[in-house]
Amino acid sequence: MFPLTDTIRSRSTPFVTWLLILLNGIVFMRELALPPERLEQLVFAMGLVPARLMHDAAGAWTTIISSMFLHGGWMHFVGNMWTLYIFGDNVEDRMGPARYLAFYLLGGVAAGLAHCLTDPQSAVPLIGASGAISAVLGAYFVLYPRARVITLVPVLFLPYMFELPAVTFFVIWFVTQLLSGMVSLAGARAAGGVAWWAHVGGFVAGMVLLPLFLKPRKRYRQFYPDEYWPW
Repeated sequence: MFPLTDTIRSRSTPFVTWLLILLNGIVFMRELALPPERLEQLVFAMGLVPARLMHDAAGAWTTIISSMFLHGGWMHFVGNMWTLYIFGDNVEDRMGPARYLAFYLLGGVAAGLAHCLTDPQSAVPLIGASGAISAVLGAYFVLYPRARVITLVPVLFLPYMFELPAVTFFVIWFVTQLLSGMVSLAGARAAGGVAWWAHVGGFVAGMVLLPLFLKPRKRYRQFYPDEYWPW
């Protein structure tokens, strides 16, 4: 299930969302230019290693942030940046640039800690922006539950497009992450190489933190019909 676009128009230019995509792109291009051994060293040094973090090794806490800007391949990078491009502008619109940037980074931190708490002895580096992006998805879920998400769904190897309510899309997505995370706790930790609990933790953090980062409500603001409740 892959989102193609949504129906909510942003009312302001999403400068921070574009900046995050640009920074991730620059770092990813740098990764591609490195020889395999140097890339492996970079991922281990800048990625989030739960076993290292839980023992509070020198400098390990900074990897919670640095790991958000590393990616493991084209599919990983493009999937994350496309998702951020679709949903990030609307969340930034409701928070403003500074609040949105703080929210994004804090959501990524929460996602990284969720991953470490569920697999504290892991020596495998966690990389990718998906934890922080999951926080953005959690905020979008609360803000625009009635929005429509055009979704690509492969059925028997054939691509089909469906228009789903955002609440349906995100409930399916979250349940998938949660069930996969529970399976990973049962022993299949390396299955798919996906940090499921980082996604779960980021999504929940996004919903919980959202009210703290919204712009103050203005009397003249008109709400979209896709919004169930104003903040």
